[in-house]
Amino acid sequence: MNTVYFSAEFESSASDPYHCPSSLVEVAFAGRSNAGKSSAINAITRNGKLARTSKTPGRTQLINHFSLKNDRYLVDLPGYGYAQVSKSQQKKWQAAMTQYLVSRDSLQGLILVMDIRHPLTDSDWQLIELQQRGHAGLHILLTKSDKLSKNQIAKSLSSVQSKLSKADIEATLQDFSALKKQGIEDVHSILDQWLFDIPLPE
Repeated sequence: MNTVYFSAEFESSASDPYHCPSSLVEVAFAGRSNAGKSSAINAITRNGKLARTSKTPGRTQLINHFSLKNDRYLVDLPGYGYAQVSKSQQKKWQAAMTQYLVSRDSLQGLILVMDIRHPLTDSDWQLIELQQRGHAGLHILLTKSDKLSKNQIAKSLSSVQSKLSKADIEATLQDFSALKKQGIEDVHSILDQWLFDIPLPE
């Protein structure tokens, strides 16, 4: 594990990329509402209060930057796939997400969070399409793996990898459990590569 992520601190919130802080390098987290994105961020940083968690879909409505050392950031993007907000609000968030994912020069990677029991929804594919239009790498985090058996986890990982390959999408993926604190070291390795140019372990 890399302890630098345990020092992450909230820096700012913005409704669109134009008001985000300038940064050298950053990695963003995105996911459907209630996929476990905020819980994953809190587990990865060992800070239970860093990202706001809620049972209410769409709680994260702003682009939140968390600072690390040397002008590097973790970014919490608005949840998507929610039904309890207005169409106009959804359009605003969609526009902000598009602008951020396609045009943010400092964005080196996107960690896409999905509930391992319901991966690759239509909303997930739409976000992957946006990610493909930009230059950032893609890592898929299949959360809530504690809800499944080892055999079920293996089947889900294989199924997701197969579907990505058929769609010609290049991505790394893993299972993850914020509750059991499983998979944190693997995420740190991905972050190390994107944020600090540290090669992935063999």
